[in-house]
Amino acid sequence: MTNRTHRPTIKEVAQRAGVSPMTVSRTLSGGVNVKPDVQQRVLEAVAELGYHRNENARSIRPGHSSGLIGVAITNIANPYYSTFALGVEEEAALTGRRILLGNTGEDTAREAELVGDFLGRRVDGLIVVPASTSSAHLAHSQNQGVPVVLASRRVDGLAADSVVLADDDGAYRGTIALIDRGHTRIGYLGNTLSIFTGERRHAGFVRALDERGIRIDPVLVAAGPQTVEQAREATRALLRSKNPPTAIFCANNRNAIGALKEINQQLHTGLRQASEFPEIMSFDDFELAELSPVPISVIDHDPRELGRTAARLLLDRLDAPERDAAPREIELPVSLRVGLR
Repeated sequence: MTNRTHRPTIKEVAQRAGVSPMTVSRTLSGGVNVKPDVQQRVLEAVAELGYHRNENARSIRPGHSSGLIGVAITNIANPYYSTFALGVEEEAALTGRRILLGNTGEDTAREAELVGDFLGRRVDGLIVVPASTSSAHLAHSQNQGVPVVLASRRVDGLAADSVVLADDDGAYRGTIALIDRGHTRIGYLGNTLSIFTGERRHAGFVRALDERGIRIDPVLVAAGPQTVEQAREATRALLRSKNPPTAIFCANNRNAIGALKEINQQLHTGLRQASEFPEIMSFDDFELAELSPVPISVIDHDPRELGRTAARLLLDRLDAPERDAAPREIELPVSLRVGLR
């Protein structure tokens, strides 16, 4: 017996048709770049399941604005990105627009599905913190006449407006500051190098060590942790190494928090004194950083301004008489705050 209270989802339609959720979205958005036989399977699945799209989105006539901006971020649990989204929302509100916010979890498939959902809701434009270098779904959005702005990261080969941070320069300055404080064994915790910010911040770290003639010990480099728990485990490995680091450069605040959690845990066991733990340098500030049990410094910037700038780029593109102007690339500066504790 059919459950009449259940509303079929786009994922269920995709499973019934044997296609991806993005293909379902494309079919329901006009079928661009979808083969006729695939469109037929999707439409049959829609009919069989009784799937209905959002009526508000369907009621928007071609050529009319929905007043919505889709915003895709990589980690909704990170206060950094909620502050970023707040900046987007504040700027969008000045023009009477609202935002739809979604989380990708650093997963390209989820990002593509989310973008497809946004397009199905007839968003005016997209602001995306890219999960990877994959750009097919973002290019599809542009082909549909929906402009895209990239925030925090760029995607090679995609002609889109972007706003990023001075990642290389910030990491270089932060590492130089650690060296100037007497450290020569400096650990590194950061995202995988295939991620735009991970590659740039690691490059700045390496440049500083090379410039000062310090050999990079591969044992001290953990380029991969993306969650607090992964960073905590990586820190534990660094502290257990034969010759542990006297300082750790953390390429984002999630890594810094993970490092501090492990340090706090070991500190409470009484096996070491606070002075025996490494100093921390965090790229990105985070709440209560000044309460760190070990010396900590921060490479700081304003995520709200990052969001505002991304929104202004998109709004300019939406309101401009000529939307085909060359993509703009903006790099925001960062500041170094040494010795918060």
